[in-house]
Amino acid sequence: MRWLSSCVALIGLSALLGLAACASPGKLNATGLVPNKSLQLTTSFGLPLEKVVFWGAYAGIAYLVLDPLAPNWEIEQAPLPDNHVHLMLKMKRVSAGGAGEARQLFMRRARELVQYGGFEGYEVAEYSESLESSLLGSQRVASGVIRLMGPGQLNVTQGTAAGSAPPA
Repeated sequence: MRWLSSCVALIGLSALLGLAACASPGKLNATGLVPNKSLQLTTSFGLPLEKVVFWGAYAGIAYLVLDPLAPNWEIEQAPLPDNHVHLMLKMKRVSAGGAGEARQLFMRRARELVQYGGFEGYEVAEYSESLESSLLGSQRVASGVIRLMGPGQLNVTQGTAAGSAPPA
């Protein structure tokens, strides 16, 4: 959802710059997109508007692809019979780090289910890590099944432990 709002903002910025280019008098540069003007930062130093616009567009596209504020991993969980829970972790396709975190996140999520469901503990029934290849490149994934032990309660509809929801 955040990616969509970033795309809308980038399209709006591009449209605004396009309107500004059409409305401002003067010759257009060689590309025909931006007026041949410069941004005067001081009396002796100015930047061509064309460079400012294009470097801004490059930075915007890089931010959309990398998005440093987005989490590196996405966790999906599904309840199974007898207090078993299947956890599936998927890493962002393009990221700067976090490749070795899968096991830590798996265990952290299991502890959260134990804590918020009132269980006594958990046992890892199976765990695996792999790379899934696709047209856009490979994606690191991990999956496993845990068995929640004790008298706790698992909310079957949401796949979370009953009571207050675990933090995301």
